[in-house]
Amino acid sequence: MNGALAGFQSRFANALFDLDATCELAVQPAFAVYRNTVMSGCVDALQANFPSVVRLVGVEWFRAAAATFARAQPPDDGRLLMYGSAFADFLAGFEPARDFPYLGGVARLDWLWIEAHTAADAVAVDAAWLATLSPDELGCVCLRPHPAARWRVFDDLPIYSIWATNRAGIDSTQEIVWRGEGALLTRPVDAVTWQALERSGAAFLDACAQGCLLAEAAGAALDVDASVDIAALLAHLLSSGALTAAHPNETRPT
Repeated sequence: MNGALAGFQSRFANALFDLDATCELAVQPAFAVYRNTVMSGCVDALQANFPSVVRLVGVEWFRAAAATFARAQPPDDGRLLMYGSAFADFLAGFEPARDFPYLGGVARLDWLWIEAHTAADAVAVDAAWLATLSPDELGCVCLRPHPAARWRVFDDLPIYSIWATNRAGIDSTQEIVWRGEGALLTRPVDAVTWQALERSGAAFLDACAQGCLLAEAAGAALDVDASVDIAALLAHLLSSGALTAAHPNETRPT
């Protein structure tokens, strides 16, 4: 009985997303109601999860693209807030989006916002405590990225500037400089915040994520940009709530 039920459910789900399905389920007159309801729910979820992309391309274009994505990659999680992890990759290779090379990157930042929003809570490192340490002690501190911190560097396109203005719903009159940019999203308390991030800052966070000491993370940032002000970079990351202190019992990876 369980096997029969599972088989029915599988056929039903497949038929919902396959417009060419000709099985006994799909040919039922009322089946179109189920199909339309499910597809509408998927598209609505994607529209809610990727507001910056919607603002850039318009609702009609977005919903058509979202429907194409949904048919190819239906949800595998009942929480529709978590639907669309592959949408950025889909847009990057979507032929109708070839004239919008930034769409995939913008979608990626929308998704990082969801990851930051739903990540575990943690206490950001106390900047006042760090200030009490001697230079030698400070260099031996182990910091970790906050569980809600997300960062990404885009090599060739001003993705962060495009995303940030559209995420905030701003019609900016400032001309965007067409160059690579980085982005940092954090949620130290309740709300997700975001700011630009230089490559050196991304290298610093990458090193922290790998278990490096603070001195080693600073070295990684300097390897990317020898002129970076480490004190200013650390202050920026601390003020954004992007760092936590390593657990006392945590061991460094070998």
